[in-house]
Amino acid sequence: MIDINARTHATAATLVLAPTDRAPAAARAFLSEVFRQRGLGDDYVARLVITELVTNAYRHTGTKMIVALVRTENGPPVIEVWDQCDRLPDVRPADQTAESGRGLPMLSMLVHEWGTRPLVEGGKAVWARLIA
Repeated sequence: MIDINARTHATAATLVLAPTDRAPAAARAFLSEVFRQRGLGDDYVARLVITELVTNAYRHTGTKMIVALVRTENGPPVIEVWDQCDRLPDVRPADQTAESGRGLPMLSMLVHEWGTRPLVEGGKAVWARLIA
């Protein structure tokens, strides 16, 4: 079990990750614990979302740090992943022969909405609001 109390506020929980292949699993465990502690119910889609966003951050950005947030104010949870790269996610047309590039189109079908925003300190946040 992950103790999230030291990293949580009433409406947000935060986890700082090293950009490694272990980051997605750590983010999933963190998210599951947030959902469990806050009584948010089934976390299946949320685990898919955080896995996709964290994986993209560590594979495609060259960031030295990833920050994962779960926000629970004002409706359905919002998952955010911050990295230190200003480059926006590249959503490509479907290509049945490609070995990657399907994650964000899949994510867009599973969530209410998703997008990006710049961070004041540089980099970006990629966020997704789950369906209620």
